[in-house]
Amino acid sequence: MQQIKFENRLFCQNGSRCLISVDGTDFHIYEPTPFWKGWFSHKFNGPALRYEVGICIQTGWIVWIKGPFAAGVWSDIKIFRGWLKTKLLPDECVEADRGYRGDDKISAPDDDAPSLYHFYSKGNVRARHETVNRRFKQFNCLHHRFRHDKEKHALCFDAVAVLTQLSIQSGEPLYDVEYKSG
Repeated sequence: MQQIKFENRLFCQNGSRCLISVDGTDFHIYEPTPFWKGWFSHKFNGPALRYEVGICIQTGWIVWIKGPFAAGVWSDIKIFRGWLKTKLLPDECVEADRGYRGDDKISAPDDDAPSLYHFYSKGNVRARHETVNRRFKQFNCLHHRFRHDKEKHALCFDAVAVLTQLSIQSGEPLYDVEYKSG
């Protein structure tokens, strides 16, 4: 986990208030027993674990991971408010999708963009974030329905996140985005 450091969001700052993009990503699991509706993910229409992932907007590095959470109980905004929000600087905010609406530390797609350029750059940041989520799911342990206990899933997810971060730093970077928030 030494490869994923929250402080790395401060690299290459350009004066933006938003230093990272954040998104929740769900992974299929087999239905734990006893049955509990808290595992239900609307993304899969079945049981899942949810993780929150933060990507530095300027470098494309993974700087935050948190989880696992029961997908049906822990919404994206609830996870954000419980952990990541408490770590942000006073004037700092994050770029996020509509699942994070309703918090003063969130710059969401629905927020008024000062220009069309800014509107599209926000979209590019979120789209690049989805490429990281896709890279996670290229690993079989996260692509297929996980049949072991959730502690082992957390170990697998952490390993995949570190391997993905190492690949980003070692020649397989994410595509560049131009982004500046006020």
